[in-house]
Amino acid sequence: MERILHDLSLFDFKSAFSAFMVLFVSIDIIGAIPIVLSLKDKKQPYSPNRVAIYTLIMLLAFLFVGEPMLNFFSVDINSFAVAGAIVLFVLAVEMLFGVQVFKDDTASGGSATMVPLVFPLFAGAASFTALLTLRTAGYAYSNIVFAIFINAILIWLMLRFVVILERWLGKSGIYVLRKFFGVILLALSIKFFIDNLLKVIEMFYPLEG
Repeated sequence: MERILHDLSLFDFKSAFSAFMVLFVSIDIIGAIPIVLSLKDKKQPYSPNRVAIYTLIMLLAFLFVGEPMLNFFSVDINSFAVAGAIVLFVLAVEMLFGVQVFKDDTASGGSATMVPLVFPLFAGAASFTALLTLRTAGYAYSNIVFAIFINAILIWLMLRFVVILERWLGKSGIYVLRKFFGVILLALSIKFFIDNLLKVIEMFYPLEG
């Protein structure tokens, strides 16, 4: 209880907003709009409520068990964050240049609630990587949990009003927003990479004095 209260005392809006942005860009809610519209065209049903709730549960679960899982495999969190920063970098390159690096292995047919929407679209490698990278960067759990909840709400809103969003933003608007967030993710991934690479190097070659 004392630990929870201490973590809550570390909450601040600036860090929470920063965590929100990292997760928002990693999940790529804007970029998911064309995929959701494609699912609707294929008559694949999905429940916005369930997608948002399942995504929330999976992200929260990984936030708290991800680090112990790494310890089980004897992987330190800084090394994982370096690898994670590379994944985020590649994701940003995909968003900016329109190339496909990560193969789409989503299932077809039936309900689209769990696959592909919850996993791997919203709660997948990029978002899991972002969560652990945020923890490595020193973000308090309270700030990250806040970011997860806000993103889950935005996912629900996007799924609920996706047709209106398409009409309002248009294809060009979605394109511009995705490129904009791609630049943000690129800058953040480089920052995470440099910060954590220095920590890994320091593990092997500790600074004297």
